[in-house]
Amino acid sequence: MRLGALGAQPVERVAPEPQQVATPNLDRLIHERMRLGIVSALAVNPSLTFNELKALLGTTDGNLCIHARKLEEAAYIISNKSLQVRLPGRLSKATCYRLTAAGRRALERYLDHMEALIRATRDR
Repeated sequence: MRLGALGAQPVERVAPEPQQVATPNLDRLIHERMRLGIVSALAVNPSLTFNELKALLGTTDGNLCIHARKLEEAAYIISNKSLQVRLPGRLSKATCYRLTAAGRRALERYLDHMEALIRATRDR
C-alpha cells in the first residue's frame, strides 16, 4: 500500500489476476526423474539389463532397484531374471527390463500432457 498524491488517501495496488491454465494431470509415477529415465530408455530400446540401465542413468544399484520396483508394481515395466556366463565356469544373475504396453501408453499420455503444458505456457 502507498499513499495517494496528496498523502491523505492510501492507494492499494492490486496485481492483475493471472490467467488460470489447466495443469495437466501428470502421471506422478513417471514424472519422477529416475523413473522417467527408465521408461524413456526402455521406450527406445527393446530391453536393457540392470547394469545397462544403471550406467545409462548414472545411478546406484539401490536407487535403480527402488524405482524399477515401483514401475513393475504399476505394470509399466517387466523384468526377466536369467543366468549368464561371465567367465568360464562362473555364472551370474542378470536382470533384463522391458517396457510393457501399459508403460508405453502411460509414457505417451505423459508426453501429451507435457506438450500441452508447454503449448499453453508459450501461448501466454
